Amino acid sequence: MTGPSFSFGNSYTGAAQPAQTAKAPTAPMAVPAPATGANDLIKETTTRDFMKDVIEASRQVPVLVDFWADWCGPCKQLTPILEKVVLNAKGKVRLVKMNIDKYPEIAGQLGVRSIPAVFAFKGGQPVDGFMGALPESQVQQFIERLAGPVGPTDAEAMIEEAKLALAEGDLEAAAQLFGGALQTEPENVAAVVGLADVFVAAKEYGEARTVLAQLPAGKETDPQVAGVKARIDLEEQAAKLGDPVAFEARIAHDANDHEARFGLALILNARGHREAAIDHLIDIVRRKRDWNEDAARKQLVQFFEAWGPKDEMTLYGRRRLSSVLFS
Repeated sequence: MTGPSFSFGNSYTGAAQPAQTAKAPTAPMAVPAPATGANDLIKETTTRDFMKDVIEASRQVPVLVDFWADWCGPCKQLTPILEKVVLNAKGKVRLVKMNIDKYPEIAGQLGVRSIPAVFAFKGGQPVDGFMGALPESQVQQFIERLAGPVGPTDAEAMIEEAKLALAEGDLEAAAQLFGGALQTEPENVAAVVGLADVFVAAKEYGEARTVLAQLPAGKETDPQVAGVKARIDLEEQAAKLGDPVAFEARIAHDANDHEARFGLALILNARGHREAAIDHLIDIVRRKRDWNEDAARKQLVQFFEAWGPKDEMTLYGRRRLSSVLFS
């Protein structure tokens, strides 16, 4: 095999460590810990300090107050999400946590009847709030209503940079960046899929499948995962077919040699000539739709799954297929 070599650990945090020659990532490798000192983004407060930590501080920047307790299961789900989104906001908002078992007075004054309960203070006044454990996307929307857009997370920034590196063929940098994103967010599906795609580009299909096998439970059905699995299957199929010249010669001799046309389509797709691959499969559907149990149409559907529903070639292929099937 040509191309870079990667090592693969037993978990995401050890996955796809690049060779020593890889470029160092420019994005941070982990979410920073809460700051210490007078300008903390995240802190615990007491009844005595509530005025300073919340009321006065909210005159400078919005402050979220998280009312929680040790026995509250949903609190344990929500608090890490709040901390993550607040840190990602990079100073646009602060988080103050208050244990209602130790300090019940403020929660009582605000009419808190169940927890977790989050109140947003701005300009010294409570202006918004919610109760219950919300998913990260809704927590981010809540904070953005207070403080404006907070931008991508560190992991999202690394993933975007990794995608650019992968598109440019810099597999070492892409592997390091996707790996860094997974160190920050071990269950990030986009990072898992991206790392698998690095191995696909390196023609290390077994390693790509190993990455996907470590997906957290419940993530296997994500459309991104289905897409990279389809790409692995297509690459493996094409690798077994060999040189396209023989297929082209067979088609020149007999335009109805559907087996040759089908094989050529697979090779063309693997080499990046996706439009030509679509055209050959469409030609089979047009000439003999039921050839090999509708294989050409089924192969087109697998292409679309591998490329994604919004890809320009998926849209092109669907238009062409519809024109043949329904004309």
